[in-house]
Amino acid sequence: MDSIVCLRLKFATALFLLTGSLFFFCPVADAADPALDLFEQRIMPIFKSPKPSSCVQCHLASVDLKDYILPSHEQTFIALRDEGLIDIDNPDQSKILKLIEMGTKDPDKHAKLIHRRTRDAELAAFAAWIKACSADEQLRAMSATSGVAARVGPTTTDRVIRHTRKDRLVDSFERNVWSQRMRCFPCHTPNELDPSKPMHAKPIQRHRELVEKFGKRMDIFRETPAESMKALINSSRRHSDDHLPLINIDSPAESLLVLKPTNKLPKKKSDGTFEPPSYKLPVSHMGGLKMHKDDHSYKSFLAWIEDYARTVREEYTSDDQLPLDNWLATDIVLRLTNVPEQLENLTPLQLFVYRAADKRDTWQTEPIAFTQGLVTPRKIVNGSLFLLTQPNGSGNKEPKLAPGRYLIKVYADKTGRLKNDPTAMLPEDDYLGELELQARWRHGFKQAEIHSATQLK
Repeated sequence: MDSIVCLRLKFATALFLLTGSLFFFCPVADAADPALDLFEQRIMPIFKSPKPSSCVQCHLASVDLKDYILPSHEQTFIALRDEGLIDIDNPDQSKILKLIEMGTKDPDKHAKLIHRRTRDAELAAFAAWIKACSADEQLRAMSATSGVAARVGPTTTDRVIRHTRKDRLVDSFERNVWSQRMRCFPCHTPNELDPSKPMHAKPIQRHRELVEKFGKRMDIFRETPAESMKALINSSRRHSDDHLPLINIDSPAESLLVLKPTNKLPKKKSDGTFEPPSYKLPVSHMGGLKMHKDDHSYKSFLAWIEDYARTVREEYTSDDQLPLDNWLATDIVLRLTNVPEQLENLTPLQLFVYRAADKRDTWQTEPIAFTQGLVTPRKIVNGSLFLLTQPNGSGNKEPKLAPGRYLIKVYADKTGRLKNDPTAMLPEDDYLGELELQARWRHGFKQAEIHSATQLK
């Protein structure tokens, strides 16, 4: 028997007698195939591990490092090489290594720290294995026609992969939710309270009292959109029979983030004080009604929650399933007065804004903005405009609403279509009419763009 092996066996026996634990020694230095040995000892554990890879640092779904590993050493190398993910002449510059390293550029320092150990281990394992493979002339020369190659990587498209990235979700959160956080002022927006402003004295006192009573969970909107979204997601992972989650991925419409602001105050007790607020159906809200179901804010809040839920449930498998996610909130208010009497109160209306085309008396085919609101008892509809940016993946450039000539098309949800799909855009069946206008598009509710529905054609 080889003397080195004998020594190892003697050392293992001694350790077993001392500790009661049996140790096995793998003769790594004696391996006939260094690349294969590295694959089995350092790559396959990643493939077999039940834990997610470091890809979850940046991706909520669709991507895992396991997707790039096949059961066979040769299959994995050839597939990665032929997909352009391994550079056999410059192993250290291989694309697969750069993909693993992307987590080091994450602006979320906390997430970067949490995943650092996993990421460093993956990077070291793949770097060593790729270097050993690239030094193997027989492996370098092996072709896919040998019958050992297969495709590696995610099965979804690049657009789906980009859509499930956390930075894309943060951008969407900022446009759809964070942009309207002032609807929750002052109770849930501590960073919007300014002690130097006399008008904020009472809101600051109100916020302080609520935090003393209900705790720091009152601070839903943190200093930045990313921190706010992260806090919402983390809070929603803690389940309780007494509390619906702020973000309910199983039933987005039953998320407290939309249920609280669309519900009224708790009932009053006999002594005139309020009952404790309810966090489960039927929900009540100490802040009272802050938005109406089916108005523009409710629509954008729920659209973001539904998109997040579908993302983490990994329901997006093709490009045609992705939402446009191209809404950009503004403080430009469009108001329609003298709504026809035959439309019942609280009927949702959608107003779409079209820009004039180059040719005279024609309009661009796609709207540049829209809003949604409910018919009030005074037969008025108010809504802040959402600009429609380029679809996701096309740069998301902000369009401009310059003063000038525009066309407004109005759609009325007379059949209750939005009750089943609150985030939907109404179809031509719900078309009510249109009007031409000269718009100034000034900012703020007090400077709303006001037009009468009697002008509808």
